[in-house]
Amino acid sequence: HALLFTTESCDFSRGRFKAINFKESVKNKIQDIIKEVKKYSIQGKFVNNEHMHLTLEFLGDIPSEEVEIIKDTMDRLISQPFTMKLSQLGYFKRRAGNIQWLGIEHNEILLKTQSKLHKLLIKEGFKLENRPYKPHITVGRKVKMKDNFNLKELLNMINKLSIDVDKIDLMKSEHINGKLVHSIVYTKNI
Repeated sequence: HALLFTTESCDFSRGRFKAINFKESVKNKIQDIIKEVKKYSIQGKFVNNEHMHLTLEFLGDIPSEEVEIIKDTMDRLISQPFTMKLSQLGYFKRRAGNIQWLGIEHNEILLKTQSKLHKLLIKEGFKLENRPYKPHITVGRKVKMKDNFNLKELLNMINKLSIDVDKIDLMKSEHINGKLVHSIVYTKNI
């Protein structure tokens, strides 16, 4: 698994980010949750497996020569493998429809890992957002839910899912032939 750097307000059409990526088996379990969310939605653009990740930090449009600096900060990171647990379904309010996400149960190792990476990058001169880190997995954008949506039914599925994390990925996000593509640039095992 790997960590991805992004924020809920970013434009994923271009840029680099650090993220936690998931094994296909975990992505498939999250897709089962997304299928249930879709049943209760009026509209929304839901995330496919190819774009599913947990963002740690969004770096934006980074010149290629700075990629080596980012790799170096990742190599200097001292962390340990850990397990994350999903805890809730939430959203960031938007006029055109909300950004629906799965929350992560409080996890000290995850928070410390993100904080260490953030500080290492700032020390190297990167300009990053300075707001509290809210770990989440985006599952849909422009989502509008039906009035009769019952969250309790989904919580059983959500609370049963644990994700083992043993690496962090530097990701590149770009449009290729009109399609958004996320590719791994570098991986740091933890």
